[in-house]
Amino acid sequence: MDRARGCRVLHVDMDAFFASVAVREDPSLVGRPVIVGGAGGRGVVTSATYEARAFGVHSAMPTARALRLCPTAVVVPGDLALFSEVSRGVMAVFRSITPLVEPLSLDEAFLDVSGAGRRLGDAVAVAELVRARIHEEQGITCSVGVAPTKFVAKVASTRSKPDGLLVVRPGEVLDFLHPLPVGALWGVGPKTEQVLLSLGLRTVGDLARAPAGALERAVGQGAGRHLQELAHGRDPRRVVPDEPEKSTGAEETFGVDVADPVLIHRELLHLSERVAGRLRSAGWLARTVSLKVRFADFTTITRSRTLPVPSDVGQELYETARGLFDALGLDRVRIRLVGVRAERLADTGTTPTQLVLGAREHGRRDVELAADRAARRFGAGAVRPATLLHRDGVTGRSRPAPRVERSRGRPADPQV
Repeated sequence: MDRARGCRVLHVDMDAFFASVAVREDPSLVGRPVIVGGAGGRGVVTSATYEARAFGVHSAMPTARALRLCPTAVVVPGDLALFSEVSRGVMAVFRSITPLVEPLSLDEAFLDVSGAGRRLGDAVAVAELVRARIHEEQGITCSVGVAPTKFVAKVASTRSKPDGLLVVRPGEVLDFLHPLPVGALWGVGPKTEQVLLSLGLRTVGDLARAPAGALERAVGQGAGRHLQELAHGRDPRRVVPDEPEKSTGAEETFGVDVADPVLIHRELLHLSERVAGRLRSAGWLARTVSLKVRFADFTTITRSRTLPVPSDVGQELYETARGLFDALGLDRVRIRLVGVRAERLADTGTTPTQLVLGAREHGRRDVELAADRAARRFGAGAVRPATLLHRDGVTGRSRPAPRVERSRGRPADPQV
């Protein structure tokens, strides 16, 4: 008997990925509450083991608060290079099973296994194989949801954590979804959840049975229709292998809360230069620039603006981000973090360039391309705007001594 007839989608999610990798590297941490993230008064939790989560610790929580909740927790720094290496191994397991793999982040992905049946068995057999190989090859555990659609598979993997496997067959979808809280729906954040609760919609089933007009008036026509489709288990999206990245960004937490707009402008310039460098390296142009601001009380806001012409020029990204910041009118408001993100990315080779009457033959982009070449040869920061020469004290970073390295042979690729 096919244990998963009609199910073709797997959602595979590593269990407390960063924390699990840290424990794998140090077996003495097995069974102990472990926090991965920044230590000290301004650190933030990146990940936590389930032993720490039992005390209320969760990601994005200030480390200081996490340690008050769980004083016995061990705090370890993150190792992005190691996490990326393990992620590559995980994705390699997925792709050895099916070419239809859609990564969502370093530690989770959708798999369409409809073509793997003859070779590996039904979707449940494939899910069991994935879990076994991840544990054997990477030394960590994962949870898997098996379902007919992406949305239901993702909810199923969440409900099976940690180290679990949950199958939801087509005829079981509504019985599975309807008792769940409305917050389980994909796209329902805290604010939307409060709106739905104020309408008396406490479960997914309540939302599915709600009058469409009232729901759309409360959360918007498009959002209301989308949520009701999900509440009925309808999700037509296919697994899209290796979907191109839609955005790239950078952010910085200040060493101390900052209220000086000059210092904030300087950091926005630095972040814009970093983001633009990534765009040029990947062959992308940004259609939209987004600004992120986090205040001293951890309240966070975002603002965005569409560019008149797609760009990969740091100065243009900066001018847009600075305009967004200045429009907020945050005089003397203390700020903890700022971020710049390039969104709605387009391929450089397929995006037409708008000609400007009277424009110079060589402009700012040529300057930044020359800086890219210098960075590849002499290292990051070899060439940068004069404004950024004295930013390190604000961000809490030590300023490196000037150095020039002579390259032998082909210069190393820039690290982004």
